[in-house]
Amino acid sequence: MQLWEAAATQNVNVTMCKDCVKEEFPDRGSICLDSGAYLANLNGCKLCGRKDRVQVVNKATTQEGDQEVTTFQHKCEGCEHLIATHEYCFWVEEDFQYYEMSCLLCGESDDTRSCLPDDPRMAATLF
Repeated sequence: MQLWEAAATQNVNVTMCKDCVKEEFPDRGSICLDSGAYLANLNGCKLCGRKDRVQVVNKATTQEGDQEVTTFQHKCEGCEHLIATHEYCFWVEEDFQYYEMSCLLCGESDDTRSCLPDDPRMAATLF
């Protein structure tokens, strides 16, 4: 289940402004951000037109079972208009670290990394 699907089933307020971004939830591959903003996707604030700065506000990290979930909001620095709600999730399962990100501005992505010095998945592809 994707992060935003889970938020919708839990009645979490995920109000975002689709007019402020160039592309909604762009595919970011394996780039998962737990802070910052993807300004290349910022079209500009629909209220004041500002395109150069976005505030990260209301940042909170919670533990939900084995998962560490970080949420925050992207707001226009000029008029404090809410652009997007950002959610980043991290957990460890067996010998791997898992990352997920979902944000209207920053995009959607996921990544998996081995906790071991040599990734066992890489050894399998060499032969």
